[in-house]
Amino acid sequence: MFNVKSDQGYITVVDGIKRKTLVHGAKTLMSEFLLAKGKTLPNHSHPHEQTGYLVSGKIMLAIAGQEFEVNPGDSWVIPGNVEHSAKIIEDSVAVEVFAPVREDYIP
Repeated sequence: MFNVKSDQGYITVVDGIKRKTLVHGAKTLMSEFLLAKGKTLPNHSHPHEQTGYLVSGKIMLAIAGQEFEVNPGDSWVIPGNVEHSAKIIEDSVAVEVFAPVREDYIP
């Protein structure tokens, strides 16, 4: 699978937070998230391992109750079934990979 950069295809997750699936294969799925300053991604969990990279902006990421200030170039991994949330400090862009593939994220 190959994806060409486009401003189309974003889905609103919650107010101020959008995601787009970039590519997926048999074992992983990669998504881009557009995160608006002042918004919050509520606490949640899922069975998928989640590996992320902050491209731009600034967020506060909470993983299993521990908070991390995340700046461009920082990365993280969240094991499956672990609660996590994010407070968006500045308009931000993050890329995340999920394993196994999140069927609910396939367009």
